[in-house]
Amino acid sequence: MSTRTSRRNFLALTTAGATLAGLGDLKFLAQLPRVSAQEAKPDAKIVQMQSDIEPLVRLLEDTPRNKLLEEVAARVKRGLTYQEVVAALLLAGVRNIQPRPSVGFKFHAVLVVNSAHLASISSPDEHRWLPIFWALDEFKSSQAADVNEGNWTMAPVDEAAVPSPTKARQAFIDAMENWDEAAADAAVAGLARTAGAHEVFELFARFGARDFRSIGHKAIFVANSWRTLQCIGWRHAEPVLRSLAYALLNHEGDNPARRDDAADHPGRRNVELAHRIRDDWQSGKLDEAATTEMLATLRTATPDESCDKVVELINRGTHPQSICDALFVGAGELLARQPGIVALHSVTSSNALHYAYTASGDDETRRLLLLQNAAFVTLFRDAMRGRGAVGDTRLDQLTPQMPEGGNDAVIDEIFRLVSRDRMAAAQGVLAYLKNQGDPKQLIDAARVLVFLKGNNAHDYKFSSAVLEDYYHVSPRWRDVYLASGVFNLRSSEDRDNQLVARTRAALTG
Repeated sequence: MSTRTSRRNFLALTTAGATLAGLGDLKFLAQLPRVSAQEAKPDAKIVQMQSDIEPLVRLLEDTPRNKLLEEVAARVKRGLTYQEVVAALLLAGVRNIQPRPSVGFKFHAVLVVNSAHLASISSPDEHRWLPIFWALDEFKSSQAADVNEGNWTMAPVDEAAVPSPTKARQAFIDAMENWDEAAADAAVAGLARTAGAHEVFELFARFGARDFRSIGHKAIFVANSWRTLQCIGWRHAEPVLRSLAYALLNHEGDNPARRDDAADHPGRRNVELAHRIRDDWQSGKLDEAATTEMLATLRTATPDESCDKVVELINRGTHPQSICDALFVGAGELLARQPGIVALHSVTSSNALHYAYTASGDDETRRLLLLQNAAFVTLFRDAMRGRGAVGDTRLDQLTPQMPEGGNDAVIDEIFRLVSRDRMAAAQGVLAYLKNQGDPKQLIDAARVLVFLKGNNAHDYKFSSAVLEDYYHVSPRWRDVYLASGVFNLRSSEDRDNQLVARTRAALTG
């Protein structure tokens, strides 16, 4: 496929057939596989989903990978909705894929559902099925990996252990603080059935950010699962929250409650440090100099020193947005210094922590999340040193340089440069934006290239994070932040994946 093909020619999706015109005529059922009475019975050894979504979840689980896209496409044509597919996709993932030995690897099939959803809702109507069909295929890949690693499946909750509504909240807190998996599983089921959605989110927001394990995936899972549940409905929450609690309790070695591990130190310290932030901390002023000072701290300081700097700047009148600007740009700067898996997760973790920070209604939790984000950026920085050479790029010193070809062709040239010279591509992004180029056109092009060229979950996780957060950074800093994204975005010269053609054939055949 030509890399100059316009976005309108990438794919033409059809939703024909998704009408009520054939209501009452059940002949179409003959086209579906027959389901025996035995097959329709629930399996007592696995958790059951809501009765209306269970058959679709089982379809995703049982259909071979080489036939799933075609099977789902056929049902979409007959009226299966986007929301139903996303719900079944998330639920099939949490039931079939174990978030161990780390909340990553094969579990990305679950983590990426929200990222695919964000890519969908940010795209033109004709492109919206593409990320979801990619995620369907990713689920089948991860499901196969899970089978090879022991074929874990979420079991039904121990109903006898589920606490009463009045005791579920404290039981969950106690279980999580004691790292008690069985107790947490029963307690979170009780919470899901009786507590309000926002009450549950507030608890998970704190526990998801409390420790630096699983390369930031705990915080990512909290944000992504919460956001996906907002799309598919809270009635599907129980199995998702059970998977989430299990994931957040992942650790190595002895019970972390009984030892002082480096992964837990910043979180424990920041619980106390948060109380040192002034009461009217949200009333400060945007301060470009404070952002620059915070950036300088993130480059060299320890996690404790970085968090102390946050408190210092806010207490002298800096608005927390100026701190957030430094955290976003600092994470992007790490990626420019060492493109790769560690710095990438500094960006996606900052996205998740910032989302939780903005979504939380608890003042203490918001303070803690801001501090933990500062700690995480420095911890990612230190972790990069074990991965090889780390450069010294400073995004606040990045100079704009327009690529050859002029304004009309600059976006094409930027994404060609991504595969040849990422620093030149970053300078091109900055020049384009400084020259009043439309950021939406650049963002749309980046997203379509992920659809066409993306071949792993990080393509979706990263792009959805960085393209969303462009609008969360202050105008003074957002251009250099977006420029840093090219260090992990797809190039127009990368090889096309095969799923676009397969999805096109499935939906239009």
